Amino acid sequence: MSKKEKVVIVGGGFGGLTAAKRFKNTDFDVLVIDRTNHHLFQPLLYQVATAALSPADIAVPIRAVFKDQENVTVLMDEVKSVDKTAKKLKLSSSSVDFDYLILAPGARHSYFGNPEWEKNAPGLKTVEDALQIREKILLAFERAELTTDPEERKTLMTFVVIGGGPTGVEMAGAIAEMARKDLKDDFRRINTSDTRIFLIEAAPGILSSYPDDLSFRAKEDLSEMGVTVLSGRKVTSLNDGAVMLDNEKIHAGTIIWAAGNQASPLLQSLDVPLDRAGRVFVEPDLSIPGSPDIFVIGDSAFFKDEKEGVLPGIATVAIQQARHVVSLIDNNKKQNRKPFVYRNKGSMATIGRAKAIAVVGNLKFSGVIAWLLWSFIHVLYLIGFRNRFKVMAEWVWYYLSFRHSVRLITRNG
Repeated sequence: MSKKEKVVIVGGGFGGLTAAKRFKNTDFDVLVIDRTNHHLFQPLLYQVATAALSPADIAVPIRAVFKDQENVTVLMDEVKSVDKTAKKLKLSSSSVDFDYLILAPGARHSYFGNPEWEKNAPGLKTVEDALQIREKILLAFERAELTTDPEERKTLMTFVVIGGGPTGVEMAGAIAEMARKDLKDDFRRINTSDTRIFLIEAAPGILSSYPDDLSFRAKEDLSEMGVTVLSGRKVTSLNDGAVMLDNEKIHAGTIIWAAGNQASPLLQSLDVPLDRAGRVFVEPDLSIPGSPDIFVIGDSAFFKDEKEGVLPGIATVAIQQARHVVSLIDNNKKQNRKPFVYRNKGSMATIGRAKAIAVVGNLKFSGVIAWLLWSFIHVLYLIGFRNRFKVMAEWVWYYLSFRHSVRLITRNG
């Protein structure tokens, strides 16, 4: 009896989990390695940061996902480097061999050469990030209630979100709703409707990957919600309490970063060409140059589609890439491999309650219809019936009451 070939998957995100699941009922041993013990539904992470959902609502233990898939083993560890020649991974605690390797380690924030900004402008990639931001937001209102200094109160009740992509737009909208709806009756000394929210984007407009009319609609919705959108403005410096834009200074108690991504430094050990964001220039079949048994998918891969251009680091891309790679491995394709072809199923972003934009094929939606579509798709992609039910219940409750139930400060500020 021949020994089963071993597939190692690095990363428990959408790409990694999809790949591992696709190996069910195949003749491969699969090892999934992730730095955390859970799969995180990142598109809803901003709702944890704004006290709409709990971490457990959007995360599931990776071991629980594969408890009935006997050919999958899960390790919680960090991969330090890849030895392509020896087909070996160096981990924090040991090393592992592989016959095939699928790299989907995800990405972190990019501060565009200013790493010192991170301590004053946290980003949003992990549960820890979301809880830190939630604490900063809630503490800002508590401290504003305590102070008697009008200028300090104004600063504490000013929030700056840097980055006008979906995460930044969703975050700014959620903070606006929290301040003007969720918290409006909770305080006695402050009026939370006086909260100032700035959304800063260096490009000419927000949500630049969407059609101009939808981008404009999103900006109008944000303005109606009390968000000041500053597009075409570049952050030149920031510190604890202020953001500099050219010659303008905005004093803010809370600054949130949603402006850029940097691929995992693990990819540097592959010794292959990388783009400015650290992503691997993959081959048409998603393998790396010179190593047909090593694949890179998701937001770690730089892949230029003939129709769509450079593919973004979103869930649908990672999932489709994972399926393609597993098909190649399962069919033992070494030569004459089919190139990966992305099928664009649409894109969508929410701005607030009953406010969203969506593009599906040649159709464009905005308002309530887009919001319902966004809600349905996001619940569908959640793993586990319990999580889907809880998230739906929270959304229905909030839609009816404008009250979130997770407004807890759990650590000392």
